[in-house]
Amino acid sequence: MNNPHKSHLLKFRCLLLLLLAGPSLAQAHTETNTLGGFIAGVRHPITGLDHVVAMVAVGLWGAYLGAPAIWLLPVVFPLVMAVGGAFGVLCGPLPGVEMTIALSGVALGWVVLTAAKPPIWIAACIVGFFAFFHGYSHGVELPRLANPFTYAAGFVIATGLLHLTGISLGLLTHWRWGQMVVRGLGGVITLVGLGFVFGLL
Repeated sequence: MNNPHKSHLLKFRCLLLLLLAGPSLAQAHTETNTLGGFIAGVRHPITGLDHVVAMVAVGLWGAYLGAPAIWLLPVVFPLVMAVGGAFGVLCGPLPGVEMTIALSGVALGWVVLTAAKPPIWIAACIVGFFAFFHGYSHGVELPRLANPFTYAAGFVIATGLLHLTGISLGLLTHWRWGQMVVRGLGGVITLVGLGFVFGLL
């Protein structure tokens, strides 16, 4: 006659084994299918705080500058980022990429904090410069992935959503108190960037 206690213990051990193996199996699965590549691409920008603050700052700055910057800057960033990604695939690692990404948070946060209003072409050049390095860091990872195209689509879409978040917050500048809030967010982004520059984050 089977011992009920032993039977329950065996079931518990089997369940525990499945729970422990599950994340590993899921990770292995997501790296080898189309959906997994897309999800990994989406996850990369939104889980890296250095990427998040820079991309939100682009939206904030665009909204603060108004038309045509409100749509031009968020278009320039992913386009140049795609070029940087291609260079990352073709050229491999490049020294100073991580530091430049950290500095992008400092610089883009600073222009929001100080309400900088340069000519539109200068703003586009600043955004494009940093976008190249953000794209480069993504591109270096692409050759190691089973689905580089879906991964690229995922991080471009995530980037666009982060820009839209910044634009939405930037629309607060229509009110005087909102201008202070947006500039305050610029200050926070600058501090986060400095945290990465000095290795505190």
